[in-house]
Amino acid sequence: MTRISIFPLPGAILYPGLTLPLHIFEPRYCAMVSDSLARDRCIGMIQPRGDEAGTASHPALFDVGCLGRIGDVEALENGRFNIVLEGVSRFRVERELSVTTLFRQVEATLIEDVEDRALAPVERALFEREARDFARAHGYRVDWEQVSRLDDVSLINGVAQIAPFDIASKQALLEADDVPTRCALLVQLMQFHIRRDGEDGSATLQ
Repeated sequence: MTRISIFPLPGAILYPGLTLPLHIFEPRYCAMVSDSLARDRCIGMIQPRGDEAGTASHPALFDVGCLGRIGDVEALENGRFNIVLEGVSRFRVERELSVTTLFRQVEATLIEDVEDRALAPVERALFEREARDFARAHGYRVDWEQVSRLDDVSLINGVAQIAPFDIASKQALLEADDVPTRCALLVQLMQFHIRRDGEDGSATLQ
């Protein structure tokens, strides 16, 4: 069990081994960053639930988030920060703590991810094909030569982190047990949104 200061932010997902740049400007989260820099430099990214649970200022949280360590940091005027979080480990919230700090804190268990097996060639080929179709359908410009050089973990987790899916879909990707499972879910999501957009003419995934 570990005590984690949390940053509930819808749509912001972090994975172990990846980075997430953030501009911190709300007073409670500026206080959180200052506190973290004075201690272990760690904060937890977690999504608030999109239902009616909790309140606007204190929304209910999903059960799984990702602990990040502050790497690059730029202190700005008025106490604001630009930071880059480096993903350390996924975590599961056990309970929220009663605290006097402006920011929320939880007691959580770090999730020890198993060593991900490589994707089978057919899995990798299917993913890249669907990713090309998805990018083409939404007008994204992608350096596919660079993509082909990425290892499976960096590719799948990287796409899962930046994909413009809804909150629930991004959470499901984060909670997937391993990279092959996350890859299969990404393929399903891309196929679904391509079909949906083709049927209703929508240009957004939100």
